[in-house]
Amino acid sequence: MTESAVPAVPAVPVVRRAVPGDGPALGELDRATWSTLHAVQPRPQPPYEPFFDDRHLPRDILVAETPDESGERVPAGYIRVVPPTPLACNAHVRQIQGLAVAHWARGRGVGRALIRAACAAARDEGASRITLRVLGHNAPARALYEAEGFTVEGVLPGEFFLNGRYVDDVMMGRPLTP
Repeated sequence: MTESAVPAVPAVPVVRRAVPGDGPALGELDRATWSTLHAVQPRPQPPYEPFFDDRHLPRDILVAETPDESGERVPAGYIRVVPPTPLACNAHVRQIQGLAVAHWARGRGVGRALIRAACAAARDEGASRITLRVLGHNAPARALYEAEGFTVEGVLPGEFFLNGRYVDDVMMGRPLTP
């Protein structure tokens, strides 16, 4: 979908688990939303790696869909939520390891819906806590996470050198108990 073809976004997008067939569309969304605001890896170049692989499985991804101009549901964003480690002593924690919202869907509640769905899914899996890492200069993401109850739990000052400057790595988390 081109940025000029802006679908009507309902108040609450439909959020569902990804399926293997989502790979191409999510890969395209991931490349379209690449930005120095959040990426520590260089911009992806062809030939592109598959979106799903041994470490990035459909079961770990939630997809937000909205209808396009023809009424067909299309991905407006995704969030990846996984256990941060394979350790049994850490099984009560889930970690957000990726969030992307299509440019045309920003500011319309898609990111918020994905975060809320991620927290609900983590709770359903028995987690009592959810964490994430965000670059210090990514003010829009940090504001969204804070609005959803995440607090800063640690900062690694100057952890990354991006675009000629050092950028902090900010660790955030929140409990999943009601």
